[in-house]
This record gives sequence, structure tokens and C-alpha cells, in this order.
Amino acid sequence: MAMPEARIAVGVEEEFHIVDTRTRQLVSRSVLLLDMLPDDRFTEELQRSTVEANSRPCHNLADLARDLNAMRRTAITAAEEVGLGIVAAGSVPLADLEQMKISPEARYERMLDDYQVLTREQLICGTQVHAELADRDLAIAVAHRLAPWLPPLLALSASSPYWLGADTGYASYRTLVWERWPTTGPMARFGSAAEYEEMIAELIRSGVISDAGMIYYDIRPSAHVPTVELRICDSCPRVDDIVLIAGLFRALVARELAELRDDPGREVPLDPVRAARWQAARSGLEGELVDPVEGTPAPAADVVARLVGALRPHLEEAGDWELVSALAEDALGRGGSAERQRRAFARRGSLADVVDLLLDETRPGGLTTGSGYPSAA
Repeated sequence: MAMPEARIAVGVEEEFHIVDTRTRQLVSRSVLLLDMLPDDRFTEELQRSTVEANSRPCHNLADLARDLNAMRRTAITAAEEVGLGIVAAGSVPLADLEQMKISPEARYERMLDDYQVLTREQLICGTQVHAELADRDLAIAVAHRLAPWLPPLLALSASSPYWLGADTGYASYRTLVWERWPTTGPMARFGSAAEYEEMIAELIRSGVISDAGMIYYDIRPSAHVPTVELRICDSCPRVDDIVLIAGLFRALVARELAELRDDPGREVPLDPVRAARWQAARSGLEGELVDPVEGTPAPAADVVARLVGALRPHLEEAGDWELVSALAEDALGRGGSAERQRRAFARRGSLADVVDLLLDETRPGGLTTGSGYPSAA
């Protein structure tokens, strides 16, 4: 198994909610919107209330940020022409299940028939980060071994405290909605890509899933490109947070590839990972997380700061240390999206104010994007 170069290319798939700017309600208007967007960068999702944007693979995080911002500008401009808004968040507070529609595609219609309420309630959006890794055996090994380090990344992204008009008490309720599907959570250890593919074939033969795209693990080898794919995160209102997560994920992959040389057979116990994942969904950045090293609770800011510090050699090797450390400091200083949404609601008791906050934060800009990204060369 050949090891890749130090600076691994990363790319992002962003899922966006579509809302009516008058009512702030989630609306099933993706067919209209996609007709206005370039089809090489935007695509449909399961629900017609969602569109997906696909970045180009980038070696430089500053280039990734610019590409993400450009796609958001394109989507927002098109949406505003027809009275719609684009929201990047795990969920939006205002939605009527009776008004939601599935995208007109045979695969999605089969999913609706097979999974019923799971499909109808899939009113959630995620951010997926791809790290280039052409050797599928390596991707299988990395996907399992990285499981303990993913809950802090979930906490950084947590942006779904509201669900169907109510405060859930969670920072990422999207995580609980998502985990109802039969193939979610941390990935078990497989000895090879062939063993992993046989597992998928067995699941398809069982009739529980219909294709390899329905493997929804928190991290997995991509089903369609030569990457390992991070899937645990909510959609992030701020591009800065996506860039932060992408930089940390790339460094985690690089570190794990280096450790594979010395310890190729390590197996990760998954029950503690599931518990840590739940805790991250519950608390986000505002409470405690389970420390991936100690297995004990610690303030979320301390866990994230220790993770960033531990990854410094790999961040420096990729040219990411200056940018990622600055973005982490900013993210921890302003707090998580879930808390910002709750503060917006508390001012007037209005969920429309929460949607307005999310619409505003989804627009390109913010502290780092406004002043320009430092060079990552």
C-alpha cells in the first residue's frame, strides 16, 4: 500500500436547505432552483427542500474557502430571484412535514416506499469532507481508526438545535435523526477493501439497503471517488467552520496514515465512540465532550484546543497551521451555531429570527473571509 503525499487534496459536499424568504418556512423548490444553477456543481438530494453543492478538490485550504464562497454566492443569487433563501445548517426550525416532497427520481421513490417515516423526516443537511486517498485498503483502515476523533468535529459543526418548531435540547439533533437509518455510526474494522465490499454485498442481498450509496457511516471510503469521506458533520452556516473542519480532517488522515506503518492492526472499541458521538450531539461546543485520549469529560473548548495542538506537526507539514489555529481560536471564541440560534430566539421568542440569523450567516463573509485568507502555500 503506497502512502500518499503530505498535502492531501480535500473537497467538500455542502447540503443547503431552501426556505421561503417571506414565511421562513422550508419549501420543496429544488426542481425550480436547480434549473437555474450549473449542473456540474449543484445536484438534487432526497428531499426537494435541499440542494447539494460540490466543491473542486483543493490542495490549498484558502482555495477551498474561495470555491465554497463562490458556490454560495451562485446559489443565493439564483434563489433570491424567485423569493427563496439558502440556509446552511443541520436543520431549520420552521417546516411542515405535510408540505415536503421527495425528489422525482426512482431511487428516492424506492427509499420512500422502503423506509417510510425515515425518508419523510429526512429534513436535515450535512457537510461531507473528502480527503484524497486512492488506496482503498488504506481508506478502509483509516475510516475505522479515526472514529474516536470525529465527535469533536461534530461539535464544531453542530447547528441543528430546533426541529419542527421546537427546541430539542440538543446541539445537533440532525445526528439523532440520521442515526435511525440501518447503516450509520462509526465503521467497524475490516481487514481489507475486499472484506468491506463483501459486507456491502451481503447487506444488499439482505434487502435492507439497495445500493452501496446507502452506507451512511460517520466516515467511509467514498462510494464514487477515490477518497475517505467524513460524514458526521452538520451543514455549517459559516464557511470558516467548514475550512477548519477540512483542515483538521486532513491532518487526522495524515497522522493516521503515518501511524498505520507502525501499528497496522489496531482495533478501536466502538461503544465508547458511540457514547462520545452522542455527547457531542447533545452539547456541541457549549458543554463537555468526551476526551478522545482520556475517555473522560472535559470542556469542549479544551478538547478541541488539545486536538488542534496535537495535530500541529501534520498541520505544519500541509502548510495549514497558521490558518487552522486561527480559525479554531475564532470558532471557540464565538461559540457554536446552536447557541447562537438559541440566543437569536431568546431576544423575541421568534423562530423567524433564527432563520434570519442562518440566512445571514450562510452568506459569504464573516471575520476571516472578510479580511482574506492567509496563504497556505
